[in-house]
Amino acid sequence: MKKSVLIAVASLAIGFLSNKAIAQTQDTTKKDTTKATAAPATSTAASGDVVGVMSTSTNYAPMALAIKSAQLEPTLQAPGPFTIFAPNDVAFSKLPKAQFDALMKDPAKFAPILKYHVVAGKYTKTDIIKALGAGKGKADLKTIDGQTLHLSVNDKSNLQITDAKGNAVLVTAFDTEASNGVVHGINGVMMP
Repeated sequence: MKKSVLIAVASLAIGFLSNKAIAQTQDTTKKDTTKATAAPATSTAASGDVVGVMSTSTNYAPMALAIKSAQLEPTLQAPGPFTIFAPNDVAFSKLPKAQFDALMKDPAKFAPILKYHVVAGKYTKTDIIKALGAGKGKADLKTIDGQTLHLSVNDKSNLQITDAKGNAVLVTAFDTEASNGVVHGINGVMMP
């Protein structure tokens, strides 16, 4: 049992590190060819608070818009630090349009869902790997509302987060740095 947990954590670490190496190579290419355009979504330079960073990324623009709609912008522009597990644009497109539109019009209902994606403290990919190692392949993080996100490594060595309803999402992008935290991309919207 111990051996399989160590193998899973080691596989996750190798996967994370190889993803970072690939992302760095791709970022360098993007920077060389798009100097006049916006910074790539995987930029590691702090170029504003977490809301500002998400607003300038096409991958997280729906999340930034949702944060503004739910009137959470002042909270997330505070010094923090925050870790945001941000549903990407594809994740938001999976929600039925009528449901998304209704949530956008009702900040009281949307705010708790969005807060469920925000953890107090800054947890980079390296920090998450350490927490998974210490927890023998599992780790829990508290959201800013005091709820728990369960992190684990799935059978394909991907980092997954399980929400309160038992639904799992995968982390698809890591370490988009901001002045008051870090943003990680996920492929689904979690529910408290």
